Amino acid sequence: MSFGATIIDAEELRLTSNEKALFREADPFGFILFARNLDTPDQIRALCDEMRAAVGRAAPILIDQEGGRVQRLRAPLARVWHPPLDHVALAGEGAERAMYLRYRLIADELLALGIDGNCAPMVDLAGPRTHDFLRNRCYGTEPGAVARIGRAVAQGMLDGGVLPVLKHIPGHGRATMDSHHELPHVDADPEALDDTDFAAFRALNDLPMGMTAHLVYSAIDDLPATISPRMMALIREQIGFGGLIMTDDISMKALSGSLAELSEQSIAAGCDVVLLCNATLEERAQVAEAAGRMGEAAQARAEAALATRRAPAPLDIDAAEAELARLMRGQVYG
Repeated sequence: MSFGATIIDAEELRLTSNEKALFREADPFGFILFARNLDTPDQIRALCDEMRAAVGRAAPILIDQEGGRVQRLRAPLARVWHPPLDHVALAGEGAERAMYLRYRLIADELLALGIDGNCAPMVDLAGPRTHDFLRNRCYGTEPGAVARIGRAVAQGMLDGGVLPVLKHIPGHGRATMDSHHELPHVDADPEALDDTDFAAFRALNDLPMGMTAHLVYSAIDDLPATISPRMMALIREQIGFGGLIMTDDISMKALSGSLAELSEQSIAAGCDVVLLCNATLEERAQVAEAAGRMGEAAQARAEAALATRRAPAPLDIDAAEAELARLMRGQVYG
């Protein structure tokens, strides 16, 4: 039987009996953790074990651990990092290697806690009008350089046994609104988008998983990309992304409609998995029912993504930290 076409979260530090029952029935493809789920290393490992036991398999467990503002794990559970844009600037010509080391160390921290997926790299291009919610999370302004750093980020995690999730495909950098609260519209010409924003994602179209952007590309379609068949076809054909595509959180205010309706629309548009965060048990059940089970193509992409998980390569932590300190002239942590 195929996986449930959802990635969902938990309310607290351990699963409730009702959550266990829902997860057994819905069999979500994976799970995602937030700060409210994170207390001690033993507690986090126990929660991850409960999630996987509920579905009876080694389901991927994701987190947002970019560093900077978007960093669910913080001291003393994990190193605290500069925002990515600052990290890249501090590293200068050594940015690719510095970001590889950063995310290799992050992967080591995550895997030790039972977490094997990270919602990064983020290869949205920073521009003069990029909204503050996103700007310092970016890696730069030029698609080639951003793609190379994104590749280093992804490789650091893959080498550490952690699945990377490429976001926000096909590009969120031109948005002047925060999609957590409003629906951004981008009016750029399709050729300009293809040469810039889309190009960074095209260079990474072989990564195992990607996350959509909740915004409208007005010159291409009047629907948000997450629920737009035209935009999803562009991601598959023009950008050439062949991996598993998950939505960004469908409870974000950029999208209009019930969670069940948005789940159905996302799957119909071509997304493989619906991500739902910060919802009630009833809402999670509604989304699981609406999203249903993965189709044959989505299941194949899911299995291919999971097959990229591997045992971590050996890591000399002291040597990695020392090299990173040299590259960043001692200004490693935020």
